[in-house]
This record gives sequence, structure tokens and C-alpha cells, in this order.
Amino acid sequence: MRPAIKSLLVFLAIFVILLLLHLPLLCLPYFWDEAGYYIPAALDFYHSGLLIPATTLPTGHTPLVPVYLGLVWHLLGCSIWTARAAMALIAAAAVATLYALGRRVGTREVAVWSALLLAVSPLFFAQTTLAHLDLTAALFTILAVLFLLGEQFWLFALAASLAVLSKETAVVLLPVAWLYAGWRRRDPAIRRPALLSIWVPLLAPLLPLAAWALYYHHATGFWTGNRDYLSYNLYSTLSVPRVFWSLLRRAYELFVSGFNWLLTAGAVAGWWWQKHGTRGTGRGVRDTDTGCANPHPGPRTPYAEFRIPHFAFLTAGLVAVYLLLLSLVGGAILPRYLLPVLPLFYLGTVLLVMHLPRTPARIILATALFGFIGAWFTNPPYPFPYEDNLAYADFIRLHEQAARWLERQPGQPRILTAWPATDELSKPSLGYVRASLSVVPVPGFAPREFAGVAPDSFDLVYLYSRRWEPAGNWVARFPAWLRIQGRYFDYHPQVDASVLIDQYHLRLAAQLELRGQWVQIYARTSQ
Repeated sequence: MRPAIKSLLVFLAIFVILLLLHLPLLCLPYFWDEAGYYIPAALDFYHSGLLIPATTLPTGHTPLVPVYLGLVWHLLGCSIWTARAAMALIAAAAVATLYALGRRVGTREVAVWSALLLAVSPLFFAQTTLAHLDLTAALFTILAVLFLLGEQFWLFALAASLAVLSKETAVVLLPVAWLYAGWRRRDPAIRRPALLSIWVPLLAPLLPLAAWALYYHHATGFWTGNRDYLSYNLYSTLSVPRVFWSLLRRAYELFVSGFNWLLTAGAVAGWWWQKHGTRGTGRGVRDTDTGCANPHPGPRTPYAEFRIPHFAFLTAGLVAVYLLLLSLVGGAILPRYLLPVLPLFYLGTVLLVMHLPRTPARIILATALFGFIGAWFTNPPYPFPYEDNLAYADFIRLHEQAARWLERQPGQPRILTAWPATDELSKPSLGYVRASLSVVPVPGFAPREFAGVAPDSFDLVYLYSRRWEPAGNWVARFPAWLRIQGRYFDYHPQVDASVLIDQYHLRLAAQLELRGQWVQIYARTSQ
């Protein structure tokens, strides 16, 4: 069988498996940021061909993902399941590309473990069908690394351009590539093409980003985002203490959370074993193709010109710049922003774990694999974004039930609630309601955000758990950490319902719960 056909079949098999695993999730209504920006942006392109959305506040994000979803809808029909299947296609391509990169830098076993761990990691698994930008940026980042290692510079330019057009923050890939290009020329084992044939494609991805920035500035007056967006994601984040705490949180998300700690520990053990444990034992076999100690010799890779340090240079560089960037900018500390480097992290840790003897290496990887699957359904004992595992599906199903209850109420009651429930109840295109309900928005559920709400401005109050806060919340045991979260990350506990009951003379009309999440709907009583 031809390699191209075999690769296509492997990719299709991955896509089908991911679809089957996500089958119960494919028709779920849109969630949180999907509902707030990405789906409205895609619908604006689908209906009107707009690159800058008109039905939601433009944020300056480059338009590739909304355009992709709009084109898919034109081909297959505009529906929730087609959008989710389209994102699963991107996820399958990312898994297949990581496998290809794994084959380039190591053995088949390295490639299989890396692809498996990525596919079932709780963050990636949850994001597989969600219409966010980071998954697509991750796919094209892996492709860019693959092409850069193979000296396919114009293919790198294409992949890096698509990464930047998926999400503008992917531009940090370019300085790492430039440093790599300068560093690799010192390696006598690497052929040295003409400078122009390297640097023109390495600089080319700046062009589409510059074109988008000029177009966006012409249309909106901003180079990126809008006044509120820039204030939240840039101006409010540039303080030394916040950068420090953001860096700690980002490092925890990548190296520790969701059973990643086991791979990190295994990688450290593998590195130590490579340095010290194989001397005189006969366990380490030098792989002439990868240039590293390999206790599990596999088939020789056809890429004999490649050296492991080149992959390590790119991975370390990308991890460092992403951690730094996401510590400097971004009001929300969301782990999905690290998706572009997550596949490289898994491949790098698997390579190091494989330096251990076969049995402990496979035990570590298998334990991480099953730990990842368990983390789909198990929430940590501290606050975390619902979208980091399948808790997001519980959130959606709970809000579907609440929306159906509200639809049955007579007289078009005015519903006081906070985003994203405001959009869920007022925009039928998101999948929660058949017709728009009357909503009265509040910024959030912190006590201060109800200060200006008049008692006669609403009929129902729709409260829900906006974040995961379990009964045994670890964070609540550390008042100092709570103060840091409140000062630098705008963390404030939700208002106690009893305060609102007394303030507005409310009675409980409906209460819904699902695996630790809840919805409470209150009605005003006559005085």
C-alpha cells in the first residue's frame, strides 16, 4: 500500500474513532465562549461573508476558524453537529500529525504513545468538538514543527501562516523558528541551503498577520480587539506580581494538572536514567538515527539527518515563549490557550520516559493513559474551567433543562441572569431555546453586581454555578491564596442566595443539580 494512502486511512480511522467517542456530545448546544464569540462570528461569515463579526463584539481574533466553520456549513448544512464534527476533523488531524512527528523523532512506539496520550488527555478530549481557536492553532503548530525539522521551509511557511490565521498569538512560533534557523547552521551534520531559501519562508507568515491587522484597523480603528478587550487582556495584566502568579498557574497547567504530573515525573526519571542509570548496564542502546539512548530499539527511521536536540530546541523554545506570553497577556487563565504546545509536551515526555527500562516506562505511560480517561469525568478539588474536561457537557445539559423550564412559564417573564445564560436564553441559534426569552443582564453573580438592580426590573432570578467550587474546596483553606486570586485574577465568591431572597423577597421556584453543578431559579413574591 502506498504511504500516502496508508496515511489517509490512518487519519480517517482516527477521525471515526474520535467521532464515536464524542457521539453523545455532537448535538449539545454551544458552550460559553463558543456562544459568546466564535459561533456568532462563524454565523456572520456564513450568512453575510463578514470576516469581522457584526452580531457580537469583535475581539481582533484572526478569522480562519469562523471561515472554516462557515464553509463547512455551506457544504453540509448549518447545524450544531456539523460544527462539532468539523472541529473533530481538526482534532483528528492534530493527532495524526503528532504521530507523524513522533515517527520522525523516535520509534513507532514513541509515536503511538504520544498520539494516544494527546487524544485522551482531558483538555484535548474536551476541546475536540468545541469551536475554539486553540485546537486549530495546535494542529498547524505541530505541522510547522514537522516541516521545519524536515527542512521543508515553504511548507513551514504555509503551516505557520495558517497557525497565525487561526489565532494571532501563534505568531510566537516565528521567533523560535528564527532562533532555530540560526542555531541549526552550527550543526555540521545538517546541509546548509542558501540563506534566502530559508529566511524568506521563515518571514513569510508575518504577511498574512500584517494584512489582517491593517484590514481590522481600517474597519474598527483598533489594531486588535476593542477598548474593553484590550483593557481586560493587556492593560490590566502587566504588573510584576500578576505576571509571576500567572506564570506559576500556567506552569501548573502544563506540567502538573490532569495527570500531566505523572508524565513530568517520568520524564525527569528518564532523563536521570539516560545520564546515570545505563552506564555499564548494557540497557541503553544507541539509536543511530535519533542520536539518543533507546532502551527499546525500533525500526530505523528514514530521517537519518535529524537529531533529537533539534526537536528539543523547538519544544523548549515554544513552551518557554507560550508560558511567558500567556503570563504577560490574557485576562482569563484558561488552560486551552496552551493547546499549541501540549502535543509537543507529550511527545517530549514520552521520548524521555522511553529512556527507562521497558517495563517501568510502559507502566508510567499506561497509568497516565488511564488517569487521563478517568479525568474526563473526575473534577479536581479546587476551582477549574468546566471546559477542561467533560464537566462542560454537564453544564450544557443542566442549562438545557433550565431553558426548557423557563420556556414553559406563562407571560414572558423577565429573567435576571448573567452571561452566558443571557445569550443562551435570548439567541435560539445557540441551541437552548426555540424562541428568544426576555432577559435582564447582570455582569456576574458577585454581591456588588446586584447593587444597581431594581426590584421591579425582573420577574425571575436565574442563578447557576459559574465556576466549579466543590464543598471541600482546597483553595478555600488558604486565605492568602484567595486574596491573591481576588486581587490579580478577579476571583470573587458568588452571592449567597439568601441575601437575594431577603433583598428582593424571592421564593425558590426550581432547583436543578447535576454532578456538583446547580441551577436555582427564584420568583418574586407579592409583598
